[in-house]
Amino acid sequence: MASRMPELPEVEYAAFRFRQAALGRTIASVAALHPSAARSLPAAACRRLAGRQITEIARRAKIQLVTLDDGQLIEVHFRMTGDWDIGHAADPAPAYERVRIECTDGTRVSLVDSRAFGIVRVHAPGAFVLPDLGPEPLEQGFTVMDFATQLASRRGPIKPALLDQTLVAGVGNIYAAEALWVANIHPTRVAAALSHARVTLLRDAIREVLQTAPVGRYYAASDDARTEDAWRVYGREGEPCTRCARPIKRITQAGR
Repeated sequence: MASRMPELPEVEYAAFRFRQAALGRTIASVAALHPSAARSLPAAACRRLAGRQITEIARRAKIQLVTLDDGQLIEVHFRMTGDWDIGHAADPAPAYERVRIECTDGTRVSLVDSRAFGIVRVHAPGAFVLPDLGPEPLEQGFTVMDFATQLASRRGPIKPALLDQTLVAGVGNIYAAEALWVANIHPTRVAAALSHARVTLLRDAIREVLQTAPVGRYYAASDDARTEDAWRVYGREGEPCTRCARPIKRITQAGR
């Protein structure tokens, strides 16, 4: 089980694993197994999913979107500690199982979540509307020009600005801190005060840390897997900075 909030690379890989396990398969049953899960996924909604084929599994920011053959859409947020556990319906139930999806071929996909904050919702065909989100950081739409324009109007510090999903989608607390370190920008620096050159460095740093994310077990099957020892600043309070050798200090911004 993840010990920290899943961020964009983890959610992308989770969607990939779900896609590999269940895309094209037919749902036999869905069950909400915890009161918190049942609040967003009532029994009536679960019943409407039975017999439907999974035709697409996509991701936008940290939201996973599962489209069914009748147009219904399942919206999934892992929140703080959610993840998928994938196995067979006959396997023992995983710890902290909150939502169980079983397919007619015996595939089981379970939302496991030690803190039970994860959310699964079902939307009628055409009813789901995405929240206001910025560009995906690894796609071409995340340009330096647009990024600089957005930052120019932000008078607060840069770190909380990066956590605003309307600025750039999917960047969370850990990767914002890591990107700022790579770009050599202090997290309290006023966003609007960054030069064009600094904005360019930051845009590139965001992409770098997401593409080389030390996500541990999430990329265990990848040749590029790295461990959390690769973090530059996250979780390293008091340790010497690899750039200046001074002890790394922890500061709180926007409650993070």
